[in-house]
Parts: sequence; structure tokens; C-alpha cells
Amino acid sequence: MSEAPHLLTEETDGILIATLNRPDKLNAISRQMMDLLTDAVLHFRDSDALKVMLIRSTGRYFSAGADLKAGDQRRISPTQHTASGIRENHRLNLNNMQQLWDEMEHIEKPIVAAHHAMCVGGGLEMSLSCDFRFAAKSAGYAFPEGLFGVLPASSGVSRLTRICGPHWARWLIMANKPASADMAFTMGLVHQVFSDESFEAEVMDFCRHLTKQNREQMGAAKVAIEMCAEVGRDTARHVERMANSALMLNPDYIKGVEEYLKGVGGKGKDG
Repeated sequence: MSEAPHLLTEETDGILIATLNRPDKLNAISRQMMDLLTDAVLHFRDSDALKVMLIRSTGRYFSAGADLKAGDQRRISPTQHTASGIRENHRLNLNNMQQLWDEMEHIEKPIVAAHHAMCVGGGLEMSLSCDFRFAAKSAGYAFPEGLFGVLPASSGVSRLTRICGPHWARWLIMANKPASADMAFTMGLVHQVFSDESFEAEVMDFCRHLTKQNREQMGAAKVAIEMCAEVGRDTARHVERMANSALMLNPDYIKGVEEYLKGVGGKGKDG
């Protein structure tokens, strides 16, 4: 009997749902999973009908990270046993993780990660590239790379530090300590924590909410927020003015303001 696909996809109400589907392997990220996830991300990027992407999983773990037992990691650099070769492998290897996480971060549409259970290593690095992260009470977080004396270097250190700050990056990476769902919320790692019972419904409600938002505004906001996080205050102000100069010429904006003003005007003094 053939093995089930390592990633399942479905589309509903403008939402592309990608489900990690290796529950017996704790959803460890395999070469097949990466290839299927890459296809799904590119399909999401290029489809006008799709407005939101949701990444979720089944089983006891959201993801246990890269599948170290699979033996199918790409070996690109012939000098992988030198420091420079290892650096090249981090940039180009690991089943193209770094390239895909970057693409997810740059797509001008929202991507949501839903952690129903433990999320570690490469699974956490993937989630850090998403725009929104939600946790069920049963979720937890860790970077086990410290057990081997190395760092989560597929953008794990850089994105975690940018999102949660050096204070909490030290906790997860330097001290190699885990975090519960509630602690992850305190860190700013996840946006909300829901009960296990309501988790799936709450996440889907949020995704449907996103599909109703203005696409141009969300795309511009995603770019502007990323840029403002990297530059000084004055330059950040220029970024937001530049973004709004295009958005305010959008017919959707003009129409929306006109309808709002009509509604306010029709309410009267006591409205």
C-alpha cells in the first residue's frame, strides 16, 4: 500500500488549507513535504481566487522539525566539511527551507500557522515566516538544535529575535528551554491562545475574517511592516507615506470613504 501524501491541500472560501500529514513521524519535514509545500505556496501566491493560506497539521505534534532520519537532505556544496561549505549548505540546502520561508514571508497575502500541539525546530522556523500564529492550549515550542550544540540557522535565530526580541530568543535558543502556549503568547510568539476544543473553529473564523479585508491594503501593510521593522523612525514614516500614496488612489478606498460619509451624513444629530 502506497504511503499517504506528506501534505494535503484543500480550498474553501478563498482559503488554501495545507495540512502536514505525517502523524506517525510527528510531522517531521521530509523532502516530499517540502516539495508539496513549495507547490502549495506558489499556487497560493499565483491564484487570484485564494486570499489566505492556513498551515496546520494532524497528530501528536504540529511538527518535530526536519526529518533527520530520512537521509534525503540535499547536499549541494562539495566542501560541506569546511566552515564555508556548511554556511553554503545552510543557505542552499536543507530541502530549500530558507528559500521557501523567505518566499512565504514576502508574498503579499496573509499566511496563518495553527499549532494544535508541539512545534519545534524547522516547524517553528517555518511558522516564524508566517504572518499570524495561533496556539491551542496543548501547543508548545522549542528549538532542540541546542541539544546538538548548534543553532536553528534556517532563519530561526534571526526571525525569532526580530519577533520576540533578544530576551526571549535567549530563553529558547541559548538556554534551550521550551515554552508553553501561554508563555509563547507572553513572548509575542503567537497572537492568541484558544482552548483545544474551540481551536479549529476559532482559527477558521479568523481566516474567514482575513478574506474579507482589502487585499491591496493587506499586501501594502505586509511590505510596509517588514520594512519599518528594519529601518529608523524617519525612514519608517517615509515608508508608510509611500504606501498610502498608492492605496489612497485605489478606487476601493475612494468608494469606501464616499459610502462612509454618506452613512454618517444620513444618521442625523442623534445618529
